[in-house]
Amino acid sequence: MEIFTHTLPNGIRIIHHPTKSPVGYCGLIINTGSRDEKDDEHGMAHFIEHVIFKGTKKRKTYHILSRIDDVGGELNAYTAKEETCIYASFLKQDFERALELLHDITFNSTFPAKEIEKEKEVIIDEINSYKDNPSDLIIDDFEELVFKDDPMGRNILGTPETLEKFGRTDIERFMANNYHTDQMVLCSVGEILPSRLFKLASKYFGAVAANLRVNNRPSIIPYTPRRVDKEMDTFQSHIAIGNVAYDLNSSLRPGLLLLNNILGGPGMNSRLNMSLREKNGIAYNIESIYSPYSGTGVFSIYFGTDEENINRSLNIVYRELKKLREKSLGKLQLHNAQRQLKGQITISSENRESLMLSIGKSYLLYNRVDSLEEIYQKIDNITSADLLAIANEIFDESRLSYLIYRQS
Repeated sequence: MEIFTHTLPNGIRIIHHPTKSPVGYCGLIINTGSRDEKDDEHGMAHFIEHVIFKGTKKRKTYHILSRIDDVGGELNAYTAKEETCIYASFLKQDFERALELLHDITFNSTFPAKEIEKEKEVIIDEINSYKDNPSDLIIDDFEELVFKDDPMGRNILGTPETLEKFGRTDIERFMANNYHTDQMVLCSVGEILPSRLFKLASKYFGAVAANLRVNNRPSIIPYTPRRVDKEMDTFQSHIAIGNVAYDLNSSLRPGLLLLNNILGGPGMNSRLNMSLREKNGIAYNIESIYSPYSGTGVFSIYFGTDEENINRSLNIVYRELKKLREKSLGKLQLHNAQRQLKGQITISSENRESLMLSIGKSYLLYNRVDSLEEIYQKIDNITSADLLAIANEIFDESRLSYLIYRQS
């Protein structure tokens, strides 16, 4: 994969992958998220993602939203535990329009008081709608259980109580303390010459004052397994099981990614899907999730089932975990699992918006982007012995936490 990079004097990094396409993509990824909030800032990173679109020194909300929409493009954003991203898709002739807008809303937002108050209500509605989706809510609640009393465990949206206290000064202070220019990557995929892109990036982002990170994120509070049952007003019961896992820089991360894919990845032939759904017909939604972070990670299994099938389902899950702890994959099983994961990654790379975000995040975290061939090699280097050792560490039953939403 052809990649071009450049770093501005203020530390903002730029990465570009040229393609032959009438559509271009660009985004600004910032290495800050809900994990970086203080106790009284819970929900601030996500709140900023909302209010950053509500007015700049030269644009009102309508003009911000229309700037890309008027030419048939899309403007979007997301907030995660450790990053915030603002990004756009557009026709290739509108690269400058998109870059200028990204700069304007990130560095020139004025956060009008009226818009701040209005957006609080919008996010409270978002929080309430989230509570109506227990399959999503339980994953957040499970991470809160795993990372108890640590900022990593808090949900991204915040609470109505914390949101109510936010004002313009609080927003500006959080951005000054967390929007570090050496922790920003401007990523791009599209048909534009690298020299032209770097010139435009310098024009709009080059004058931003340097604001370099001086402190690392604090260490995570040590993990203690916890098991919680809750009664919930739901149509079925929801279960999450898991453990802390390897961080972003662990050499064991590729092995756990492969093991996770075997156990409960998106393939219909995953072991959990075959055992819970296909063979026994006692669950519809089943997945396992591995999320690596800076200095930590979390592995979880989620499924929904009827109340009377909880114990039976748990026994099946524990049996599948035991198999992976006690029995090595055969040569053909390992080959097929590696091939499946490589295929999924390759197909995903064809989505150019996802590719833009992927190379941007990789450059943000590792200051490099692996080619597909390098990714394939890492997957092919994983052995059955590696997977057995990982399974015995991560799937150790004595180390597993669980959270159950039982039908009330």
